[in-house]
Amino acid sequence: QVEVVESGGGSVQAGGSLTLSCAASSAWYRTYCMAWARQAPGQERERVAIIDTGTGTTVYAGSVKGRFTISQSAVKNTVQLQMDNLKPEDTAMYYCEVDPPADAACWNRYKYNYGGQGTQVTVAS
Repeated sequence: QVEVVESGGGSVQAGGSLTLSCAASSAWYRTYCMAWARQAPGQERERVAIIDTGTGTTVYAGSVKGRFTISQSAVKNTVQLQMDNLKPEDTAMYYCEVDPPADAACWNRYKYNYGGQGTQVTVAS
C-alpha cells in the first residue's frame, strides 16, 4: 500500500502561477513513478507531468511543456508541480498519481495504481 498526500491548488488569474505538492510513502518502496494528471468536466483525464524519482527523469505533455515543471523536493519521494503562465484551459481537478517500480518506464504505463483525492486549479481569464 502507498499513501499519497496532495497539497496546493487554488484560484489565480491568467498568467499567474501555482504550485502543487505530492508526497508518497510506503514501507515497501524507495522510489516511484510520480505524475500529475488533470481532468476538466466532460473531458478525459490527461497526464501532464511525470517524474521517475529514482533517476530524476521527467516527461511533459505538449499542452504544458515549457510552462509546468515537476521536480523532487529535499524530502524523499515528495514532488512539486510548478505551474507558470497559467491559462484558463488549465482549469481542472489535478490528481497526483503514484506507481511502484516495475519493468515498464514511468511514461509507458497506462495506469498508475495509487492516487490522491485531487485538488482544484481554477484560472480566470
